[in-house]
Amino acid sequence: MKSISEALASSGFETIDFLILVFYLILLVGLGLFLSRNKDGKEKTANDYFLAGNTLTWWAVGASLIAANISAEQFIGMSGTGFRDGIAIAAYEVMAAVTLVVIGKFLLPVMLDRKIFTIPQFLRERYNDGVGLAFSILWLFLYVFVNLTSVAWLGAIAIEQILGLQGMAVEVFGITISIRMLIIFFLFLVAGIYSIYGGLASVAWTDVMQVTFLVGGGLITAFVALSEMGKVFGTDALGALSRVYTDLTTGSHATDVHFHLVIQESHNAGAFANVPGIAAVVGGVWLTNLGYWGFNQYIIQKGLAAKSIEEAKKGLVFAGFLKILIPFIVVLPGICAYYIMQDPQAFESLNLAGKINVADDAYPWLIRNFTPTGIKGLSFAALAAAIISSLASMFNSTSTLFTMDIYKKYINKEAKDKTLVNTGRMVSVIAAAIALIAVKPLLGGLDQAFQYIQEYSGFIYPGIIVVFGLGLLWKRASSTAAVWTAILTIPMGVLFKVIMPNVAFQFRAGYIFIILLTFFVIVSYCSKITESSELPSESDRKKMLMWAKILGGVGAAMIISAAIVTVYGVMNPGVDANSNIMAYLNDIGFQAFFFFGVLVGQSAIWLYSNSKDNVKDVKALPVNLSLFATSRSYTYGTLGICVLVFLLYALLW
Repeated sequence: MKSISEALASSGFETIDFLILVFYLILLVGLGLFLSRNKDGKEKTANDYFLAGNTLTWWAVGASLIAANISAEQFIGMSGTGFRDGIAIAAYEVMAAVTLVVIGKFLLPVMLDRKIFTIPQFLRERYNDGVGLAFSILWLFLYVFVNLTSVAWLGAIAIEQILGLQGMAVEVFGITISIRMLIIFFLFLVAGIYSIYGGLASVAWTDVMQVTFLVGGGLITAFVALSEMGKVFGTDALGALSRVYTDLTTGSHATDVHFHLVIQESHNAGAFANVPGIAAVVGGVWLTNLGYWGFNQYIIQKGLAAKSIEEAKKGLVFAGFLKILIPFIVVLPGICAYYIMQDPQAFESLNLAGKINVADDAYPWLIRNFTPTGIKGLSFAALAAAIISSLASMFNSTSTLFTMDIYKKYINKEAKDKTLVNTGRMVSVIAAAIALIAVKPLLGGLDQAFQYIQEYSGFIYPGIIVVFGLGLLWKRASSTAAVWTAILTIPMGVLFKVIMPNVAFQFRAGYIFIILLTFFVIVSYCSKITESSELPSESDRKKMLMWAKILGGVGAAMIISAAIVTVYGVMNPGVDANSNIMAYLNDIGFQAFFFFGVLVGQSAIWLYSNSKDNVKDVKALPVNLSLFATSRSYTYGTLGICVLVFLLYALLW
């Protein structure tokens, strides 16, 4: 059994690599503490601590969004799924870029206009205290027991693997503690030093530095790893990538799904179950993305802290462009590791260290073996930036949710700013302690943690989208419908998991969304708790009715097309998908358009109702179309993102 010093000596890391990492950590903590100081000797207000005093510029908003989002979940989990199932998992990142511009145009402006601190606060104002409290508790459990634990656990696995410390432990005061748990404690400590004291301002502005390490270091790591592979073939990085692409899409690998963004079920049923064909473009991935980017406190809090609505919108477009880069950083290494495993004899001369025992080992294994001295330290710093920035954001948002939605609302209604800030700090410490205790029982033994996170987070997203989305956009959305939809969301997820265990979770989430949406609309129309409503201006009514017809027609066309393809597939189960277009559409999961048709078509309901109904829910938001107006730069940015997404799918379909 190697000692820790022997393991580090054989890890391939040199002194310069560790110095780069130490320099990064000192710079991070130093900058975070500098930003944490009370300016001019003034105590931080609640707005300063939880929303950075609404001072964030567009580039700070965008950088902080990506830094909070990209963590070990992507570096390790998504790379692992890429190793196992292929590049199609990149759909989560690519489609998130499109989702960000949708949220920037339709959802975030309404929330900023309401000047809210937290998402549950909006629910209290729009519906009632019960709905807000229910979602506060739900998000707190999700942050502590899913988000904090998964980010720390995956990060520790990566650090363990890269440094060759797997399975090692140390004695501390006679107690044996695994290296993995010590790493998790250290990650919590570094993230907490500046974020718990300084609040969102420290988190957001240090994120600007962290996203530079994250994106820059990640891209350099991917490029150098490809270059090192290229040396084996006698070519450069692009030549190596071309070689991998050709080998995995032609000849004996013609049906290999690893270099296709849309997976056919007949080519790899296991991969299809995780990333079900076109459903990764128009299916339940939209629920995940809308719920995560639009209504997840530790993400959307960055937008809520922007200087203005316009700065927030531009920040989301900036984040969208950064998001398109992420697959090249986190998925491509997993594909390369898979390619190497196809012919390990060709690489025997490289004397590769370690093995890929489970899919999530792929990224650290590649970094350890294919990045040279110096770049190892940079890639390690990029990984550390991803982990620590996400943990810092989660600490801040956990404290925000508890302090503003539970403590101030139900425990100490008269609490002053100083009390609220101190309570928020204490809550962050307690959350870290609970996550440290719960992490191993919850996540030990998982093969692909990214899929675990997506599936079980997906249990709550259908209900969240219905309750939040219609609450923002539909004047007749009722409190009764919101309460019962919130109550039914998780039981519906569990029920569909039990009765449809072999159906891809993105399809299950889509079916649940359709049911909950129908239920919500019916209950809202039956609600008697209404008041008279003034109709919008004539010009606004015409716009609403025009878009209601367009979106309703498009949604109906999608649903009818999906029905035709599905019926054909049921009646002709043996037709070759490679020679028949209808069979091919079935093979790539065209039934996802049932969900997407409903998602698009439901807009016709609230647009028509807002323009025609002379009653509204008593807590309905005013209809203000001017909030959805966007600048020319936003429009150009949106077009740029859509063109890039189209090109990626055209090249890698």
